[in-house]
Amino acid sequence: MSESDKSSGRAKWKPPKKGTYHHGNLRRVLLDSALVMVEKEGPHGVSLRAVARLAGVSPAAPYRHFSGKEGLLAAVAEEGFRALEQKMESASQATRGFALAEFRAIGFVYVHFAARNPSHFCVMFSPEVSDKSEYPSLKEAADRASQTIFDAIANCQRPGLEGGDTDPQHLFISAWSTFHGLATLIVGGHLESSVGSDAELEALGNGVTDVLCRGLSFSGP
Repeated sequence: MSESDKSSGRAKWKPPKKGTYHHGNLRRVLLDSALVMVEKEGPHGVSLRAVARLAGVSPAAPYRHFSGKEGLLAAVAEEGFRALEQKMESASQATRGFALAEFRAIGFVYVHFAARNPSHFCVMFSPEVSDKSEYPSLKEAADRASQTIFDAIANCQRPGLEGGDTDPQHLFISAWSTFHGLATLIVGGHLESSVGSDAELEALGNGVTDVLCRGLSFSGP
């Protein structure tokens, strides 16, 4: 079991042995098998044939649900964006009415999600699914996640806590770049000594978000 699995309390998923596949769960088994492959090979190393072999099904079985490799990865990415949006929305609701606290909570959720779901995160922003317009439900999920961050920034602008008259889209890009940059460093293993536990991850995430908040508060024309 990996360190991230230990930290999150999530049991390591194991692909089924050949012949143990239960009808009705094929799509879920294929998605999980793809995530196992991403963990080992990265998104570029995924193929439907290899995913089918790992899942213990015939090479033709994945085509019942996915048109090809990109379709499979798009489904993995969509699942990740929906999970991220739900977690950020829960954090937003829990801190509603406290604009800076809401912004900080959403920033931490973004980083924490990436750290604990690195395979999903890698696929969500992989070149293989960069053109999300090809997959409307994926684009909708990605847009909803982005909107949650955008709304949190707008909530800070209303009482004048951040950004003044700066275009909120510019502030969104600044905030997202910061969250995403930290998340990418963590997923890439570049900050292992700083994020060995949830408490360390939270402290780092909050520290970066606080710096971002102070920077945005001075943004202006």
